[in-house]
Amino acid sequence: MTSRPTLTTESGAPVADNQNSQSAGPGGPLLIQDQQLIEKLARFNRERIPERVVHARGAGAYGYLEVTDDVTSFTHAAFLAEVGRRTEVFLRFSTVADSLGGADAVRDPRGFAVKFYTEEGNYDLVGNNTPVFFIKDPLKFPDFIHSQKRDPFTGVQEPDNVWDFWSRSPEATHQVTWLMGDRGIPASYRHMHGFGSHTYQWVNAEGRAHWVKYHFKSDQGIRCLTSEEAAELAGRDGDSHQQDLHRAIERGLFPSWTLYVQLMPVEDAAGYRFNPFDLTKVWPHADYPLQRVGRLVLDRNPDNIFAEVEQSAFSPNNFVPGIGPSPDKMLQGRLFAYGDAHRYRLGVNHTQLPVNAPHATTAVNNGRDGAMRFDGNGGRAKNYEPDGFGGPVQTGRPLAAGIEVAGATGNHAPVLHRDDDHFSQAGALFRLMGPAEQARLVANIAGGLSRVSDDAIVDRMVAHFRAADPAYGHAVEVAVKELRA
Repeated sequence: MTSRPTLTTESGAPVADNQNSQSAGPGGPLLIQDQQLIEKLARFNRERIPERVVHARGAGAYGYLEVTDDVTSFTHAAFLAEVGRRTEVFLRFSTVADSLGGADAVRDPRGFAVKFYTEEGNYDLVGNNTPVFFIKDPLKFPDFIHSQKRDPFTGVQEPDNVWDFWSRSPEATHQVTWLMGDRGIPASYRHMHGFGSHTYQWVNAEGRAHWVKYHFKSDQGIRCLTSEEAAELAGRDGDSHQQDLHRAIERGLFPSWTLYVQLMPVEDAAGYRFNPFDLTKVWPHADYPLQRVGRLVLDRNPDNIFAEVEQSAFSPNNFVPGIGPSPDKMLQGRLFAYGDAHRYRLGVNHTQLPVNAPHATTAVNNGRDGAMRFDGNGGRAKNYEPDGFGGPVQTGRPLAAGIEVAGATGNHAPVLHRDDDHFSQAGALFRLMGPAEQARLVANIAGGLSRVSDDAIVDRMVAHFRAADPAYGHAVEVAVKELRA
């Protein structure tokens, strides 16, 4: 007979009795000394975490992206560098408006979020099953979601709220037409397309940039439900889409999507007939045809839904070299909002969770501490940069190009004015001081600097003071030498 593991407490001690609480006599009150009871109840009270404000209801699976076509003339992203290369992915599907306990078969956009575990770090592509969205400015997003969520007085989703907001937001008409059309209720997650929706930037090894839109075309084909079919299915099986995805993968029917991109030369953007960074619009394929990139396959279910689906965290700000953002206003807002949502829900160390951690690289940064830090916390390494003790350094190579488009900017060196330097005003302040005040200043500096063990650090600081005023630097140098002696 196979031996079974021993049930233990959180601290690893064996549990003697998990069926009966300790009491003061056969009929007496329970005892606070019962560690198993107290710990078990206390943990149970804390097992839920805040659900996502949007996209709360979801399912996910692991798989891979295999490159089928050469796109190196458009991007130098390593995971797209050669035909045949495979990159592990995690894909989370979701509904948008409903809560974690909602039904799958409802008329709602579907989230289509892909995490690529590349050799250069994680790349997150956060999209939907529609190529457009209801609004184009992130300032309107909280109001939009409030209008779609449960009313604060009635506690249900109110048609008045939903349609009132849409009626006052004419830019929503395109997405409403998608949502209310035949594709508004996918029959399953396997039978719908996915889109990056936003406009992104690809840059090749020579620095040439293109604006890019992502299209994931379902290899299973499109299948959708009528409103009547969806109502019947949602009432019969609220978990229909999650179950369909899980069972298909378990049976070896691995769902797949063909990845295409649309590519727009950056110089086309300014003169294009509409704003190419407007999330409420598509680029007609006649203008920018689809170009095939690869095939995305899902072939492994998560072992634990909470650990791997509920705790999965995607941020469109997670780029890799060769891919970057665009001036798309909604994207710009989401670059902040997604990561901030995860820091609230999961904590500042959520990127260390296995589903979120990079696979082929190790995150090396100066972040330390925070709740639930469960690695070595950086050990003895310094946690600042620049440093002189062998810590991580910047590459100096932007992930993507800094491009001027209709006033949008990338990285720019500051415009220098005549007296923009680091030292002249410090020197002027030194010269304003009387001799006694200068002496105290020098003594205070020397008192700290003389205790520094690295001569190179002392030399650099003396050089700064000398650049401010020669007498200032000389006085500090002499004072430090005297104290060291």
